[in-house]
Amino acid sequence: METYTCLCGTIIACSFGTFQALFHWASPMLSRRFCAGFSDLPVKKIIEWHSRTVSTLHALIVGTFCLYILWFDEAVNIDPVWGEPFTVQLSIAITTGYLFSDLLLILHYWRDIGDRFFIMHHLSAVYAYYYVLTIGVLPYFANFRQLAELSTPFVNQRWFLEAMGYPKKSRLYVVSGVAMAVAFFVVRIAVLPPYYMRMLSTIRSPVFDTLGIGPKISWLAASLCLDVMNLIWMYKIARGCYKVLFVTQRASNKSINGKEN
Repeated sequence: METYTCLCGTIIACSFGTFQALFHWASPMLSRRFCAGFSDLPVKKIIEWHSRTVSTLHALIVGTFCLYILWFDEAVNIDPVWGEPFTVQLSIAITTGYLFSDLLLILHYWRDIGDRFFIMHHLSAVYAYYYVLTIGVLPYFANFRQLAELSTPFVNQRWFLEAMGYPKKSRLYVVSGVAMAVAFFVVRIAVLPPYYMRMLSTIRSPVFDTLGIGPKISWLAASLCLDVMNLIWMYKIARGCYKVLFVTQRASNKSINGKEN
């Protein structure tokens, strides 16, 4: 376990450095080269652009880990509390490095990308992941939480289109918004019933007593905190999606009918 902990610490440090480098050097260089109009964005949007580019890459890496573990790692899926945690720890270590990197960027650029919800989200996740990384407990549930990252590329793509000035009535913008809402619902909301059913069955089993008070509190508190935020975000996304699909369309139809009359 000490070897695992040292390895995870190394991965966290490498992950932190890599995502910082992506934000400060890779994203600016590639965005200027391949994204027409990027250089014309205001400074605030450029900073958020780089932040979202980094989060998209993190989501793709960790999402791949998550799906592999969910589909093929029998030890973790059979024993959700003490199953072989090594692969999950690697994934969580990458995420922890990213979370520390993003926390630093949020605090440094607070006026541009500061968000109290993201601070709460990151700190809750780090608190829960601490026990996964140090004692290897609850690997199944930690990996299940990582499913949420699969919605991040859709959320960011929607923002990129808006930043580049795509009309809200354009097909690409509408399709992107619907895809974001569907992806967010599937991996953050629809998974809640099976997640909490597995949690309840674990709490009722004798193995729950083998957990210390720290892991128990972090597991329950972090889960509730993260899911309350997910429900709030889902509500905001659903409102935005409804507005784009129906309110904007009705206004467009009225405008067309008015011209015809």
